[in-house]
Amino acid sequence: MKKITLVSVLLFCIVTFSTKAQSSVEGKNILIVYGGWQGHQPEVFAKKIASWLEEQNANVTLSQSTSSYTDTALMESVDLIIQHITMSKMKGRESAGLRKAIASGVGLAGCHGGLGDSFRDDTEYQYMIGGQFVKHPGGQVQYGVTISDTADPITSGIGDFKLKTEQYYMHIDPMIEILATTKFSGEHDPWIEGVEMPVVWKKKYGKGKVFYSALGHSEDVFEIPEAWALMTRGIEWATK
Repeated sequence: MKKITLVSVLLFCIVTFSTKAQSSVEGKNILIVYGGWQGHQPEVFAKKIASWLEEQNANVTLSQSTSSYTDTALMESVDLIIQHITMSKMKGRESAGLRKAIASGVGLAGCHGGLGDSFRDDTEYQYMIGGQFVKHPGGQVQYGVTISDTADPITSGIGDFKLKTEQYYMHIDPMIEILATTKFSGEHDPWIEGVEMPVVWKKKYGKGKVFYSALGHSEDVFEIPEAWALMTRGIEWATK
């Protein structure tokens, strides 16, 4: 895990106060749907994000069921959906309800396995997200995250950083807009040495905006100011 320095703390404070003053989620209706594999602490993540959103004066609805995606009135009322469901399954009509909402202009945001390793048998869902987890060689490893687009509002002012957590190897859609990347050392799988992999991206799906960060295996990852800033800024960007 990255050592917390005075500079990191100051950066976190600056990002936090700036977000409170300029938040685009104020007054927005946001649905958080969580569940699936418990190893990714879906309830912890959902409550942490919900707490931050409520501090920004957003209207938050928490749901532990993908059946929410079939609630037409609910889906037509929300400005953003944040999902944290690793693996699991959802019914065809639930998937269709989610995809219809995003295509119509509702935003979608999430992180790690909660968005990038959900519903492994649902290729239509994966098409919307822009990438799918396939492996994290070595498990918990030390690696660097490089900000590849320093001009984007999501990444502006955030520097490169290091952390120890799962380094996601993903199959990705070439149309994603890459915001940050990581490079594999090849220590655990020598044939992938030097491979540069997207870590944070954004994309469009119909009229909707989709934001994804591969960071977020456990709550302590978001104690890293850069990781938390990327997540919260991405949420703000994706909000309708």
